[in-house]
Amino acid sequence: MKKFLLGSLATAVFAFSGSVMAANFVAGKDYTVVANPGKVEVPGKIEVREFFWYGCPHCFKLEPHMQTWLKNIPKDVRFVRTPAAMNPVWEQGARGYYVSEALGVRQKTHLPLFHAIHVNGQQIFDQQSQAKFFTKYGVPEAKFNSMFNSFMITSKVAQANQLAKQYQLTGVPAVVVNGKYVVQGEDAKVTQVVSYLVEKERKAK
Repeated sequence: MKKFLLGSLATAVFAFSGSVMAANFVAGKDYTVVANPGKVEVPGKIEVREFFWYGCPHCFKLEPHMQTWLKNIPKDVRFVRTPAAMNPVWEQGARGYYVSEALGVRQKTHLPLFHAIHVNGQQIFDQQSQAKFFTKYGVPEAKFNSMFNSFMITSKVAQANQLAKQYQLTGVPAVVVNGKYVVQGEDAKVTQVVSYLVEKERKAK
């Protein structure tokens, strides 16, 4: 009985400290309020949009925390990944991401591409190196290259840039909640703040 009580007390203390920590998340410190809020793509859903670049070490460090968060994503939340294309090098990666999405291999290649760059030290940043990487997942180089600079992919890159400007992003990773708040960082605190903001938006409905 004593052990049970101690265990219950510890659980209560943890829950209390967690709620206090969440309550202490403040604008300007833990997240930024967007000056020009964007519209969500699916009305009725709380949108969580992550901007990233495969070559970013901070994005790589954040990814496991995002993967854990996604395992228990609430039903009223829609998660969207947006590859940042804020400079020529990043744009190459964004084009590759959208090609993988269009060809239906993104789920297979997303984590392996991060791993290849940050663990194996491979320089997979330009069109040629990406085309070779995706052949491992059944994508012919000719098919990849034919789509890389297509109108469809170019339009998606333009949209990604427009959103980045609207949210006044200066770097990645950056997680935008419901087009209103920007959370930046590379550790578990990011997902804690995101969950806090999701709840904030849920209550505001």
